[in-house]
Amino acid sequence: MVQQKLLFEDGGHGPDRGRNPRRGRGVLQVHPASKETQASKAPLLGQVVHERTLERAWKAVRRNWGGPGVDGMTVDSFGSWWEENRQRIVDELRSGTYQPQPVKRCEIPKLKGGIRVLGVPTVLDRVVQQAITSVLTPIFDPGFSEHSFGFRPGRSAHGAVLQARGFAAEGYRWVVDVDLKSFFDHVNHDILMGRLAKRIEDRDLLRLIRRFLRAGMMDGGVVSPRTAGTPQGGQLSPLLSNVLLGEWDKELERRGHRFVRYADDCNIYVQSKRAGERVLASCRRFLERRLQPVVNEGKSAVARPSTQTFLGYSMTQTFLGYSMTANRVPKLRLGSDSVVRLKDRLREILRRTRGRSIGAIVFELNQYLRGWLGYFRLIETPSVLKKLQSWIQRKLRCYRIKQLGRASRLFWELKRLGLPAKEVAWLLSTSRGPWRLSRNPQVHQGFGPCYWAHLGLLDLPAAWRRFASTP
Repeated sequence: MVQQKLLFEDGGHGPDRGRNPRRGRGVLQVHPASKETQASKAPLLGQVVHERTLERAWKAVRRNWGGPGVDGMTVDSFGSWWEENRQRIVDELRSGTYQPQPVKRCEIPKLKGGIRVLGVPTVLDRVVQQAITSVLTPIFDPGFSEHSFGFRPGRSAHGAVLQARGFAAEGYRWVVDVDLKSFFDHVNHDILMGRLAKRIEDRDLLRLIRRFLRAGMMDGGVVSPRTAGTPQGGQLSPLLSNVLLGEWDKELERRGHRFVRYADDCNIYVQSKRAGERVLASCRRFLERRLQPVVNEGKSAVARPSTQTFLGYSMTQTFLGYSMTANRVPKLRLGSDSVVRLKDRLREILRRTRGRSIGAIVFELNQYLRGWLGYFRLIETPSVLKKLQSWIQRKLRCYRIKQLGRASRLFWELKRLGLPAKEVAWLLSTSRGPWRLSRNPQVHQGFGPCYWAHLGLLDLPAAWRRFASTP
């Protein structure tokens, strides 16, 4: 769309601007608007339903996979259905008759108790949401704060963690951890749509987005209407959260704060506890008055960075005077919650009653550990990896002992591995359980690091060193 602007010979907007230019002294000149304004005022729905946009959206959904929605259609079966019904869907989107289906309720437990409710859209709705996101991201993303890292192209959690450490190294030794209680479930639709309407003039697209927001949630065959919140699990929700919380980012920048935000997880770094308490109180007032999310009083806190966990990472106390280093730069380490979460997941893999071969268990462990270590490759305290490696090997010994069953079979297995019969003869009459046996020196020697290395078990400290040496 071209933005029309009336300019007059004297450089102003005279009283005759509404007159016919040929009869008055005003001269009508048409100046093209900026590229950013053109992008936001153009009929964006046409870009959403463009063939290439929908094709890229379908490829992205297929790459991310995910389970079926309320219609039961899987990603595998959607491809052929999409080829047959694409034009009908495009026509519905253009005419404004497209109606998103309810999302499927899915609950996952939180580490510190409680549950997180996810809404799983249908594959078709995910494709449409992905197409909308791909069109709106170039419009909104350039205006987001440099301190916002969540769900943005070219940015990641690693960048947020490194920036947080940089603020701590500058001497900001207190962190204000602002926790928003179930943020995605309490988003005010009217406020969010108001923020979108400031940059988008395509009412058809705004109407479609509101329909996605108001799509209900199905649980046990019953659809509950939705009057607030944006389903956590859809492709559109991350962008909408950044649009809403971007106003908070600008307010923090205006006040000159040093902060890092990843989605609804925000840390503000200050130089004293008293300053942190003032910042927390002012943030609470701003958020509840302007954006209306609920601030979790129980989880929001003012504390040292070494006692808090941000995106799974924590920091050492080297810059606080306990173990002062020459450059006063804190080191990144694993957060305590991250260790607990890892062990819980590994216990599921190493559950003794699974009935899988030890080789299959090691293969599954390696797949998970490589992904886990790829995320936590920024840690600078590898001693915790050595402890984790020792714990994993003991759990594997316990699994192997349980797999062998009788003590006589364990005796012959250790003898086969080269241990003298005199040293392991006591196993023939032992009544110890697998966990206690896994700690025995002879059992440890037989099923030691060399045994697991032969089976291909990932060496966490060695793999971390390879990650750390890779630029």
